[in-house]
Amino acid sequence: MRHSRMRLSHKIVFVTMITSLLVGFTVLRTPSVTYEPAASPADKGLEDLSRVEYPSLKSIRWHAHFIHPQESLESLFGADWVWVARFNRIDRRHVYPGMTIKAPDRIEDIRGYTPLPKQYEPARGHEKYILVDITEQWLGAYEYGRLVFSAPAATGKAGTESPVGIFRIDARHLTHTSSLYKTANDEEQYPMDNAMRFYIGPDNVSYWMHARDLPGRPASHGCIGLFDEEMQNRVFGTPEKPALLDSQRLYEWAAGEAEYGDDYGDLDELEDGPVVEVRGGLPRYLDKSPL
Repeated sequence: MRHSRMRLSHKIVFVTMITSLLVGFTVLRTPSVTYEPAASPADKGLEDLSRVEYPSLKSIRWHAHFIHPQESLESLFGADWVWVARFNRIDRRHVYPGMTIKAPDRIEDIRGYTPLPKQYEPARGHEKYILVDITEQWLGAYEYGRLVFSAPAATGKAGTESPVGIFRIDARHLTHTSSLYKTANDEEQYPMDNAMRFYIGPDNVSYWMHARDLPGRPASHGCIGLFDEEMQNRVFGTPEKPALLDSQRLYEWAAGEAEYGDDYGDLDELEDGPVVEVRGGLPRYLDKSPL
């Protein structure tokens, strides 16, 4: 019996052809370069924060930035990462490769950024007054009408919107946890550190301001969440060095021991708590990036 033999040159050509076909098939299936800022197809949430429209950003020039592997807010913006996080209403735990954020053309334009007025007439007659703007996803603390500090917030998402109206903080609970919802891994009830109750609905469901994740858009079941990276570090192990602590600051200002006495972490009913005004509607989520 005779065995056919393939010449060496033919073998080289054959191997080259097979290799080219395999490489071509891989390239067609998995693009190696993303030319336009857009959410990664692998990201089921298709998170593109450039599509979340906030009215106050019309006066600030910015561009969409696609987060690549190994990139973080710190590596992109250095010490100014805090302002970019606030600008996007997002915490560091929610910035990941495959998503898109708003990046200012000039970092100077967003240092000290707040979409709320420095003076607010309805708050002028109140020692302490809290304004929550759902459209801007932002909260402001006022003393006799003057803004003393403000912070991004995550309000209720579509279907579970935050209640709108004039309320008053009537309880505090430093170590509160949700009775309805758990963390993503279902290991424990969702933490709600620095919680202040401002409304109890007809269905007896309570609405609180408290520490929570901020993903850059409305995300809660009706409560109003603020930055607290110490809570995130305790529960999720990240970030390593907490820096964003707005829920702690608001809690101390609105319901702290200086005004209401020793706080042992238990639920305390409060009298004459600060007025809370919640206004506006959900921000628009555009079909595609405006840029």
